Amino acid sequence: MKDLLVFVRVMSTHLTGERSTAALRGRILPKMGSFVASDVEQLKQAIAECKRLILELPEHSEKQKDTVIKLVHLRLKLQELKDPEEDEPNLQVLLEHRFSKEKSKSVKQMCDKCSTIIWGLIQTWYTCTGCYYRCHSKCMHLINKPCVRSKVSHQSEYELSICPEVGLDKQDYRCAECRTPISLRGVPNEARQCDYTGQYYCSSCHWNDTAIIPSRVIHNWEFEPRQVCRTSMRYLALMITRPVLKLKEINPLLFNFVEELVEIRKLRQDILLMKPYFITCKEAMEARLLLHLQDRQHFVENDDMYSLQDLIDLSSGRLSCSLTEIHTTFAKHIKLDCEKCQAKGFMCELCKEGDILFPFDNHTSVCNDCFAVFHSLKKEEHITLKQHKGIVTMITRPHVRAVQECWNGNMRSPRTCR
Repeated sequence: MKDLLVFVRVMSTHLTGERSTAALRGRILPKMGSFVASDVEQLKQAIAECKRLILELPEHSEKQKDTVIKLVHLRLKLQELKDPEEDEPNLQVLLEHRFSKEKSKSVKQMCDKCSTIIWGLIQTWYTCTGCYYRCHSKCMHLINKPCVRSKVSHQSEYELSICPEVGLDKQDYRCAECRTPISLRGVPNEARQCDYTGQYYCSSCHWNDTAIIPSRVIHNWEFEPRQVCRTSMRYLALMITRPVLKLKEINPLLFNFVEELVEIRKLRQDILLMKPYFITCKEAMEARLLLHLQDRQHFVENDDMYSLQDLIDLSSGRLSCSLTEIHTTFAKHIKLDCEKCQAKGFMCELCKEGDILFPFDNHTSVCNDCFAVFHSLKKEEHITLKQHKGIVTMITRPHVRAVQECWNGNMRSPRTCR
């Protein structure tokens, strides 16, 4: 018993100073000799002795607190002996996971496989560089969940039905992922529903994490986080910036309900009209103006695809503010700062009057076929003219005679659609 108490004191002296595992082995183990299988039993006896002392000592006394600390250290050492640190590779590939050996010793993490704490000070642990799945080294070969990033790469689309539940009977009363028996009564294991997949999971696969559900955003414009399983949480986190939502096909009525979406769509259309100016302007290329949208690269490629992050930022007002600022910067370069871009403006193809027009101006209209630029029309003066040589537009009364003469052959059209 005397030796055990000496061991407890040695453990307390060295562990309270946040020593590394190597230091512990170099300073503590020589005092106790080399550990063999029988040393596990000695540690268990020391732990039992600490428990007895804790019960006997006065409550809340300093001695009792010190003994509790010693008990924790002894348990950590026992865990280390059960899971010895070996020379393990820094990178391992398993089920498309790319596990990287972690060096952090002070960060507290939870193992995604056994749902227990990872004691980085004395335990080896790995993190998947793709989906950030974390686990003990001893748990790695028990993993049966493939890397979520591979699913994102092969299947970049959301479940667009709101919580598509099928019932526990369809799952044979087992976890949808690890197949552990589950029940709504919590016997033998509590069934937890994932709001994204609609399926039920055990407590090891569902930690009550929350995430914004894409289907609820698109159909209900609802951004309240809902409880999801671990796999869904990782999948949604990896997918959140991917532009895979084509709103005008999924829910076109959303543009009638959310005014901010109409505003953002107009700004994006204007930016697409500005893009040809920048890719042909040396000054714009040197200033890298298009890199203002490097976090939303799809905004310079199309005007109808959205990511979930776009909709979240739109709801909070951040997207409208940032995109308006970028739009102003782009327009300032074209119309004020750069003479070459100014020279690429248009005269109205119908009246030949007024200031220089740009296709992204609010008071202009652009022919979808030949990209000719016209003054915008007042609603009370609209007259519909039929197609001629591919041109379809709405023009005002003062311009009717000139256009009719042009179309009758008395004038030559300044630009002809093909």
